[in-house]
Amino acid sequence: MTDPVVGSPRRAGWWLRGLFGIIGLAALILGYVGFESLLATRPDTVHDRFDVLYYDLQLFVLGAEPFQDSGPYPWQLQVARFAAPLFTLLAVAEAGRLLLAAESRRLRARRARGHVLVCGDSRFAHMLADRLFADGERVVVVRSVPFGPLEYRRRRYLGVIGDPTSAEVLRGAGLPRAHTIYACGDDDDRNHAIANTASRLIRDGRQPPRVYVLVNDSEMCLSLQARRLGAAGSSRLRLDYFHVDDIAARALYRHHPLAGTADRPTRLLIAGTGGFRRALLTETARHWRTCRAQAPAGVVLPPLRVDLVAPDASTEREAVTSRYPFMGTVCELTAYDGDLDGVALGRLGSGRYDRIYVCAPEESSGLQFVLDSPGLWQGVESCVFVPVYRQAALAAAFHGDSRHDLLDEVHGKLRLYPVLTRACDARLIGDDLTERLARLIHERYLDARRRAGLSPGDTPAMVEWSRLPESLRRANRAHVQDIAAKLLNLGCVVAPRRGGTGDVSAGEAIDDRIEVLARLEHERWCRERRGEGWAYGESRDDVQQRHPSLRPWDELPSDVQERNREEIRALPEVLSDSGFELIRLVPGVPAPRRGPADVG
Repeated sequence: MTDPVVGSPRRAGWWLRGLFGIIGLAALILGYVGFESLLATRPDTVHDRFDVLYYDLQLFVLGAEPFQDSGPYPWQLQVARFAAPLFTLLAVAEAGRLLLAAESRRLRARRARGHVLVCGDSRFAHMLADRLFADGERVVVVRSVPFGPLEYRRRRYLGVIGDPTSAEVLRGAGLPRAHTIYACGDDDDRNHAIANTASRLIRDGRQPPRVYVLVNDSEMCLSLQARRLGAAGSSRLRLDYFHVDDIAARALYRHHPLAGTADRPTRLLIAGTGGFRRALLTETARHWRTCRAQAPAGVVLPPLRVDLVAPDASTEREAVTSRYPFMGTVCELTAYDGDLDGVALGRLGSGRYDRIYVCAPEESSGLQFVLDSPGLWQGVESCVFVPVYRQAALAAAFHGDSRHDLLDEVHGKLRLYPVLTRACDARLIGDDLTERLARLIHERYLDARRRAGLSPGDTPAMVEWSRLPESLRRANRAHVQDIAAKLLNLGCVVAPRRGGTGDVSAGEAIDDRIEVLARLEHERWCRERRGEGWAYGESRDDVQQRHPSLRPWDELPSDVQERNREEIRALPEVLSDSGFELIRLVPGVPAPRRGPADVG
C-alpha cells in the first residue's frame, strides 16, 4: 500500500465543494434571467444585454447598480442577489484555507502529541508514512523536498519541510512529544544524524520514544546493533537499527507460512546471490524452528531441507551456519556451486520442491528467468517466489483481487514478493533486537521452569510472551538493556559472529565473574521489582505484590541463586541466536576467591 485510505471526511469535502459550485452556477443563471426580465420591463434601468451580463457579474461582488432603485424585482433576481454573495464568501474562505494550509499544518505539527515522526525523502519513507496513516496513526513527515498542493490533498498527514537533522526542524515537528521516530532516508549518515538530534531533544521525566534508524547495508546494520547492545544501558533512548531485507523476510512467513508434515521432509530451493538471500535463509530457519516447537503433541517435524544454488553457495553456507549456529539443528543446508540453470533444474526430477526462491542480484533478470522457465513451475509444489524492490506495481498486477488480476499467476505458481511494501510494517520494525532478545530470555525461562516441574499458568510468568503481563515484559527488556553493564564488568564486547566456537576467554571471564554477576543481576531485579511496587513476602502474592526473593543475595535459597547463575551462563547462547558473540578485550577483575586463611 502506497496511498492512504480515502475516508469519509474527504468524500464529504468533495460533496461540499460540488454544492458550492452548484450555488455559484445557479446564481449566475438566475441573475442573468432576472436582469433579462428587468430589461423587458424597465429599459431605463437596464439598456442592453451587455448591461445584463455586467450587472449579473456585479452580483458576485456584493452589489449591482440596478438595486439602487426601488423594486419590485423578478424572483430570479431576488434569489441571485443572495446566492451570489454567498458563493463569493465561500470562495474567499476556501482560497484562504488553501493559502494558509501549509502554515496551519506547520502549527498543528508543532503542537502534535502522541504521534509518529517519519524523517526522510526516500521512497521507503513515503511508503512507511502512508502505511502508518492507513493503520490509524497520527503521522508527521519531515523531509527536505517540498510537498506539492496536490500531494497535500492526497496525503492527509502533517508535513514539515526542512533539514530533518536540524534540532529546530525536529522540534517544529513535535519530536519531544512523539512516541516513535523513524529515520529512513537514503543516506545512512543523515539517518544517524537524526538519531543524534533526537537523543538531545528527548526530555527527562517522561517515557522516551522509540527511535528506529534505517541502515542500507545489512552487515553494517548487524554491527551497529552489536554496538548498541553495548551502550543501551547508558542512554534513555530505545534505539534500534533495521534493514528492509530483515523486516521483509520476517513478514514473508507471516503472510506465507510453511506447512510441514511429519511423513516427509519439506524441501526448499533458494537460488541466486541477491541481497535478500541471507535474510531469507536466516528467517526460514527461525520459522521452521517455531513450526517444530508448535507442532501438535506426538508430531515430530523432520529437519527442513534447503538447497542453496549460487556461484558462491558453499561460501554462503559456511558463513550463515557459522554466524547462526542454531541453523544446523533445524535445517539440512546443501550447497551447489553454480547457477540455477546449470544445477537446480537438472535435480528437480529427483523430487519436487515445496517452494522455490529466486534471489537474483538484478530483480528484472531474475523475474525474466522465472517467467521463461516452465521447468521451475513444474518442479514446485506451491509456488516460485521472486523478491522485487522496484516493481511493486507489477506485483500488484499479478496478485490483485479477483476483479483486478491483470496478469496470470501461472495457476498460483508465480509470486512476486514486494520487499519494500512488506517492510513497511510498524509491528515488525517495533519487534526490535531488544524485544526479540527479551522474548528469547522469557522462552528459556519457561523451558527451565517446565523442567523444574511447573506447568503453564502456575504463575503469571508461566505463559507465552504474547500473554505475559506488560510489567513482566518490561522486566525482560530491562534485563536485555543491562547486558551493557554485564559486558563492562566482564571486560567483553559484543560483535557479529565470524565462525568457530567464539572467544574462549570470554567464557572464562563469565566463569571467573559468575558469582559477582549473578549477585548484580539479582540486585538489579530487586530494584526493578521495588520500582513496580513489590515488597518482600514469605510467599508469593501477585495481588498484594509480595515476592519471597526480594531479599539480600546471601539470604536467597540455593536454587534461586543457581537460577541467577544460569541466566549469566546463558548470555553467550542468547546472543548467538541473533548472530552475535562475546569478545574479551581486557582481563576482567577476578572475583575474590576464598583461600585457606578465609576458612574457619
